[in-house]
Parts: sequence; structure tokens; C-alpha cells
Amino acid sequence: MTFIKFVKGIVLMDLVILVESIGVVYDLVKMALMWIVSGFLSEEIDLLKGKVMGAPFWNANCNRCRKKENTVEMNRQFDRLMVILMTEMLAAISTITFGDQYSISLSALPNPIRVRIMQKGNKVELNKRVKAKAKTDFDDTGIDISLSHKVNAVKPSKTVAISDHAATLLQAGVPVIRLAAGEPDFDTPAVIAEAGMNAIREGYTRYSPNAGTLELRQAICYKLKEENGITYTPDEIVVSNGAKQSVVQAVLAVCSPGDEVIIPAPFYTSYPEMARLADATPVILPTHISNNFVLDPKLLEANLTERSRLLILCSPCNPTGSVYSKKLLEEIAQIVAKHPRLLVISDEIYEHIIYAPATHTSFASLPGMWDKTLTVNGFSKTFAMTGWRLGYVAGPKHFVAACGKIQSQFTSGASSISQKAGVAALGLGYAGGEAVSTMVKAFKERRDFLVESFRKMDGVKISEPQGAFYLFIDFSSYYGREAEGFGIIDDSDSLCRYLLDKGQVALVPGSAFGDDTCIRISYADSLINLKIAVERIKKALIPLSSVSL
Repeated sequence: MTFIKFVKGIVLMDLVILVESIGVVYDLVKMALMWIVSGFLSEEIDLLKGKVMGAPFWNANCNRCRKKENTVEMNRQFDRLMVILMTEMLAAISTITFGDQYSISLSALPNPIRVRIMQKGNKVELNKRVKAKAKTDFDDTGIDISLSHKVNAVKPSKTVAISDHAATLLQAGVPVIRLAAGEPDFDTPAVIAEAGMNAIREGYTRYSPNAGTLELRQAICYKLKEENGITYTPDEIVVSNGAKQSVVQAVLAVCSPGDEVIIPAPFYTSYPEMARLADATPVILPTHISNNFVLDPKLLEANLTERSRLLILCSPCNPTGSVYSKKLLEEIAQIVAKHPRLLVISDEIYEHIIYAPATHTSFASLPGMWDKTLTVNGFSKTFAMTGWRLGYVAGPKHFVAACGKIQSQFTSGASSISQKAGVAALGLGYAGGEAVSTMVKAFKERRDFLVESFRKMDGVKISEPQGAFYLFIDFSSYYGREAEGFGIIDDSDSLCRYLLDKGQVALVPGSAFGDDTCIRISYADSLINLKIAVERIKKALIPLSSVSL
């Protein structure tokens, strides 16, 4: 078969097609790959269905690539580019489909790289391993500054970048209102802070056990049983430096190269990157503002495959504030139960920042889900302890022990001081007691103000959040408009830049969360600042409202 001969030719020449999902100049990649096709195939292959990482890739009906007079130039481009592609882009490879018959699957293992050619409906035609020669990249000092393929595959956090930029503007004297970071603006309750200070005074400043102190793990077990209806023993808990660390360790513990991680969008920005760090493939399932941004069980079921390993659920959700009802979670649980390999990470870090009549349900408490669920929680949001860096994962011992093994080689145990403070936090009473209820009451007041304010604005769509402290607002009606002295607003990124430039309000583009139609607004700030921010946004949008599309 011509196609198989073509691929064998690539393998024998030690050429590996590698494409990274970020930072790739797509036109150059197209040229390189099309040169291969034109050089080895005697017949045209339709690449219109080609996809990388589930995103539209390229249209192969490129006339300039077919012209014979361009062959020499493409040859030069190919020789130069393939060295780069083979060594710097050893990540984010899924399956490229050639027409209706063949697909090529490239697994970006560190070395060697597996090349698999499959004919639909038949057995594997070729399963070959090839070596990729490492390329070095030297700076002016002669030092090799090349980075690992895992680092090159990971996107930087937009929320961190925007928060840092806003902080820089503030230092320069620009009166920016920062509504980008997901951090409560309250102080840590005094009882918790005092427990931390007492730990220092009493000399409780040494290394802690890798999985966390027994005292804290016992307190977590009690909390999970009383508040969440799920029973664990201390050896089924691993305390970490924040819930984020707990999530990524859980992903690394259970995922293998080629596994799929199901992530509803909008999603917490780090979830897809965590999957890529585990050499797994993030499978993004869209949700809609008309349905309050919750996952449709039918869509989930339709996208599960034998490679599906993890489903990540976050309720209450960052960035939307959506809360999954118990009924909806039960429907999802019924689907999960049908798939033996499928596990669930239930990120419940916002569980107590919730507004009536919504209620929180832990996924592990549902029938049959305890064995398939890794529950992640922490202290940052509920107790305003973001700087204390304290979180945990609870689940079946064999999974949690694997998380602990990873942690032992990364950070070891969490801060002994923070763990003493964590014990005090869990001692405040059910759901954090009065200290937490006071914060939640303030968050609700702010939410109500913002929802009312933005509902009065033309061209804005809102899904009222039921938890957390975010609004995820659809501003897409403003896309395509041109702002004088700025340019065209064509997506959430440019709109956020515009609002920062003209309105001096720092927000996060929805593209960071997998939904470019929206912008995330954090209301973890004073009501006074929120009122000022709304007026600035309104004023900045007036010139756009008057522009005809």
C-alpha cells in the first residue's frame, strides 16, 4: 500500500512527525508535512479531516505545496524544520486521520517514540519504534538552554500572568482594580492564625510526615464523614501543599501515556496542562451558558472510549460558579459505573462557598462511587488560607498511596505550621462555623450586586453563579467591533486587554478556561471596588456599543 510504504520510508529515515499544540508556527508545520506527503506519495491524500489534539489542523488542498517548482524550497524548509519539530515538540500528539481509511497515532514518549499506523476496521499495520536524536540549543555563553518536552507542552497560566501584570501596573501608580485572582480578600480567621503562631512558639517547625500529621488526617476524616457523608481512615488521606498539588498528583498517579482525561469546559485553567504532564490527552467537553455551564450526561457518554481514564469534576465550579445538583451527579455516576477504567477526580475546594437554595454533594458519597473517586479539597478558599498552602486528597488506599509516593519525591510533607492551623480550622464547627458563614454572606451580597448590574447591560449574557466567587459573563456580542486607538476586539483576550487599558480593570479571558465567548470576573474584592469596576467597564464599553458591525 502506498501509504504504508510512505510511513515505512519515514521510519527507516528516522523521521518522526511531531507537532506541539502551543508555540508552533502552523504555516511552517504545514509546509514540512506537506513536503513529506508530496515526496513519498504518488497519489493525493485528503488531509481535510486531519486533527491534532482535537483542534482543526490544516487544509491540504494547498496549491503552492503541490507545485513542482516549490519542491526544492520545501526540501530546504523540511530539512531545517524537522530537526526542530523532532526534538522540541515531543508532546501533545493525538491522532491524525488521512481520509476515511488510515490514521497515524504518535505517542510522545520520552524515547523511543512509538509510531502506530492503523487501518480502520482492521489490525495494526505497523507498530514501530524509532529513536529521536536530541537537539541542543545554545545561548551566547555556550550553555545548552534547551528545555524538556514536558515543559514545552505546558501552557503558562493566563490567570497568573494577568494578575502579575496588574500588580506591575499598580506598582507603577496605575489605579488598577484587580478582579482576576481567585483569592478571598478576607484575613484568615484569628483562631486559625493563632494556632499557626502557637506552633512556631512551641517549636513545631520541623519536617512533617509525608502524608501529613496523624492529627490533621484524623480531623479530615471526621470532617468528611460529618459534612460529606463519606468515610475514610487516615491512611486514605494525603495532605499536600494545596488542592492544586493534590489534583496534579492524582492525575500523575492514575494516568498513563495515551489515556484520556475528560474535562468539562469551562474548566480550571490547569486541568488540561496537568493531563499533558502525565502524557495523557485532555478531552474537552463543552457546556453552555443556557444550561448553567454543567456537563450534559449524554455528551459524556458519547465521548467515552476504552482510553478514558479520568473525569474531572469541579463543583462549585471555577470559573462559572455552577453547582452540580445531586440528581445530575447521580446521572453522571450511572455512566461512570459502566466503565471499569474510568475514575473521577472530584475537586470540592469551593464546597462551602455556596448560595441557597443550592447544596453541595460529594461525588464519592453516591452509590458505587467511593471506589472510583479521588476527592480533593483544601483550606485556601473556605478559610481564606491561600498563603498557608494546605490541601488534601481522599480516596481508596492504593490510589492515595500512589499520590503519596509522588509527593515524597516532589515536596515531601506540607508545612508543619500550616497543618496545626488546619486542625484549628476544622475545629471551627460544621462548614467552618460563623467565621465562614460571614464570608459567604459577603460573597453573596457582591454576587447579587454584579448579577443585577450586568443584567442591565446590553449585549451581555449571564448565568447566575450558585457558588464560588466568580461570574462568567458572555461578552461575545462585542467581538468584531473596533475601538479607537486600540484596534478590533476579536476575542476574549483582546477585550480583556482593552478593559485593562481603557477601564483599568483586570479580568481573565474566557479562552484561559476553554470558552472564548466569556470573561471571568472575580468578586473576591470589596463591594466598593466592585461598584467602581462596574462603572469603569460600562464606560469603556460605550464606544464599542456605538460601533456598527
